[in-house]
Amino acid sequence: MTRTLALVESPAQLLNLLEWACAGGPQGDPAAAAPRGAAGSAPGALPGPRVPAPPSAGGSPVEAAVLLPRDPATREQLAAVARLARGEGVRVTPYDVRAGAAGLLRSGSALLPRLLGARRLVIGDPFSGLIQRLLPLSRARDVVLVDDGTATMELVPLLAEGRPLVRWHRDGVPPRAAVAAARRLSPGAGGDGGPVQRVELFSSLTPPPPPGITVTENRFTWTRRRFAAPRVEDRVDLIGSSLAETGVVDTERYLDGVRALAERLGADRYFAHRRERPDKLERIAAAGLEVVRPDLPLELVARRGPVAATVVSFPSTVVHTLPMVLADSPVKVLVCDIDPGWLSPSASNHVRDFLTRIAATARERHGLESVPVGVAGGS
Repeated sequence: MTRTLALVESPAQLLNLLEWACAGGPQGDPAAAAPRGAAGSAPGALPGPRVPAPPSAGGSPVEAAVLLPRDPATREQLAAVARLARGEGVRVTPYDVRAGAAGLLRSGSALLPRLLGARRLVIGDPFSGLIQRLLPLSRARDVVLVDDGTATMELVPLLAEGRPLVRWHRDGVPPRAAVAAARRLSPGAGGDGGPVQRVELFSSLTPPPPPGITVTENRFTWTRRRFAAPRVEDRVDLIGSSLAETGVVDTERYLDGVRALAERLGADRYFAHRRERPDKLERIAAAGLEVVRPDLPLELVARRGPVAATVVSFPSTVVHTLPMVLADSPVKVLVCDIDPGWLSPSASNHVRDFLTRIAATARERHGLESVPVGVAGGS
C-alpha cells in the first residue's frame, strides 16, 4: 500500500512538497517545520546545522504523481524540480493526463491503484478541477495541503466557512466538484471517500489556522540548505507576473508599468512568469530589458544566484517567499502595488482586495518597502 501520495501540477507545488518531505512530514523535526504557535526560530531565520531529515512521512517514501500540464515552460520546470526531488529520495512519476482521451485513460489506469491505496494524500492545488474530480476516489484519512502560491490566502477562509473551492479571480456558479472538495477537506466531514481525520496546511504564508486544521510553517529549510547564500550583483531585477494572462489586469497598462519601473529604478533584467505570452515578452525585451525564462521556480533561481541587490515584484507569491529564501543575504525585495486603473473591466472588488492583501501582508510580515503606484504607470 502507498502510504503517502502527492498530487501536484506545478513546479512550485513540487518544490513545496519536497520541502514538506525533507522536513519529515507530520512526524519530522519541529525545528525544521514548526507548527503555528510552537517555539522555534523567527520566520526567515536560518536554522542551525542539522542532518537533513529523510524525504519520508511515517517511514515510507513519498510518491509524487505529477499531473502534467500542456504548457511547455511549466513542463520543463517540473522536469527540473523532479530531478532535484528524485535526488532527495522522493519518487516522482509523471502522468500525461491532458494528452487527449487516450492519455487520460492510460494515466488514470496507472494512477488509480495508487490513489485508492494511499493512506495520506498531499495536494498541491485544491482549486484544480482535475484534483477536485480525483478527490472522491481517495480513501485517505490524512490530508496535507502544500502551498500553490498566494492561492493559500484564499483557501483558508473558504475552508473555514465551508464555501466552494473556487479561484479568487473566478466568478459565476461554482462547479459541483468545488462544493464537494470543500466538504471532503473539512476534518470529520468527508464525503464519498469517508471522513478525513486530519488536515495539515504546510505553508510559507502562515495564515491563521482554520478550525480543525493544523498549520505548519514552511521556512524553505531544504532550499537554503541545498544552495549556499547567492552571489549578489549591483543591479535591479523585475519579477514578471501573469495577471494579464489571467485577465485580471489590462496588458497595455501592465506594459506601461514595467517600462516606468525599469526607467525609474534602472532595472535591466526581467524574470518572466512561466505563463507569460511570448508576444508580451517580446515587447518587454524591446523596451531594453533582458528577459529571462527561469528553468526552476524563482525561489530556487534566486537562491542559486547570482541575484540582484534589489528585486521588485508586483503582488505575488515571491513577495512572501523571497524574503525567507534570501534571509541571509543583503538582497532587498520591494513590492509594487497594482493601480486600480490597471484592472480589467471584468475584475471584481474581491480581486482588487485580494491583490491589496497580498502586498499588505508581505509588508507587515517581512517589512518590505513599496514602490509608489504612480511611478509604475498608474493613473
